[in-house]
Amino acid sequence: MSVAVVLVAGGQGTRLGAAQPKAFVPLAGVTVLEHAVTRALRAPEVTHVIVVAPVSHIGEAGAIASRSDRPQDVVVVTGGAERTDSVAAGLAALRPTDEVVLVHDAARALAPPSLFSRLVREVRAGHDAVVPGLPVADTIKQVDAAGRVVGTPDRSALRAIQTPQAFRRRVLEEAHASGVAATDDAALVERAGGTVHVVDGDRLAFKITTPDDLAVAERHLADL
Repeated sequence: MSVAVVLVAGGQGTRLGAAQPKAFVPLAGVTVLEHAVTRALRAPEVTHVIVVAPVSHIGEAGAIASRSDRPQDVVVVTGGAERTDSVAAGLAALRPTDEVVLVHDAARALAPPSLFSRLVREVRAGHDAVVPGLPVADTIKQVDAAGRVVGTPDRSALRAIQTPQAFRRRVLEEAHASGVAATDDAALVERAGGTVHVVDGDRLAFKITTPDDLAVAERHLADL
């Protein structure tokens, strides 16, 4: 049975100061999206990648797919108005044999192949949904609408969640069928009553959001 990666590439580049979606911003000579596709395909468990791109950049996404290591295993579909709509468009393009689905943000372009592999193994070992997370280093305060502190969660029980996130196909499709919008697919599974398992994340799976993030990614690639 096969493994699909739904790679969402529609995030805007506003905080990057970019004139195009951040997945299409240059990073070390190629686009952020190209790095994300390359790393996903290098995980041996991954059968194919579904790139979900904004309609304005379908042509560019198609060109990136054609230049990939395995162009026959990359398809491009048009995304929707919101992230949930875009993931749904990716799910609609799944192959009949897909049993495990990973949902990934192109902005986390340096997530290593080993992270994809580990998540797939965890789902195949019996978990319905598995997400990578890092311990939270800062003290977190919960505040109300007026800015008053109403609670201080125990940070030892907190994790900063990353992508890719891995799911049994049936579980993810049922969660999306609820029609609820979310920026995190694991949250949809939680709302549907499912159990989400957290494993150790990877520092390289950081999200490229600001010019500083882009500079960090450039430095990392220069050191390879």
